[in-house]
Amino acid sequence: MITWIALFRAINVGGRNTLPMKELTDVLAKLGLSDIRTYIQSGNVVFRTSQHDRGALTAKIREAVHPSHGCPPATILLKAEELARAITANPFPAAAAEPKSLHLYFLAQPPAPDLAALNALKASSEAFAIVGQVFYLHAPQGIGRSKLAAGAEKRLGVETTARNWRTVNKVLALAREIA
Repeated sequence: MITWIALFRAINVGGRNTLPMKELTDVLAKLGLSDIRTYIQSGNVVFRTSQHDRGALTAKIREAVHPSHGCPPATILLKAEELARAITANPFPAAAAEPKSLHLYFLAQPPAPDLAALNALKASSEAFAIVGQVFYLHAPQGIGRSKLAAGAEKRLGVETTARNWRTVNKVLALAREIA
């Protein structure tokens, strides 16, 4: 059995794209996934399955969620060990002390970043790094005001979904509980 983490994008944000986690859990259980756990209402799901094919599993989940959500939600799947590596690779360890200032953007595929454009959006207090398929953003003034946060996906050239440092650590703890 493989422990997977599904990160759904833009679920239950600002009263839009509502999808109660109980409903999501029920949909995933009907797919034969087991040990399903969710963290907060923003689409963080941990589960186990014998399925190894990330692409097929992602498509299956998106298709199953589509009827209750109104559209197939953007979903990025990670194995638990991939999330653990992303946490370990954090290039801004001092930022972990303020978990809301550090965000990990998980990328659907390897990026084709426009580094000049990313740097042009970056505030003087911000820092970013790309490690594999993760874009790390340290935004000490807050992500809500960050032009880099708002424009990162376009400049990375791939679909993303972001989580703050506290969330990625809580999700990894859930994954380890069920492993």
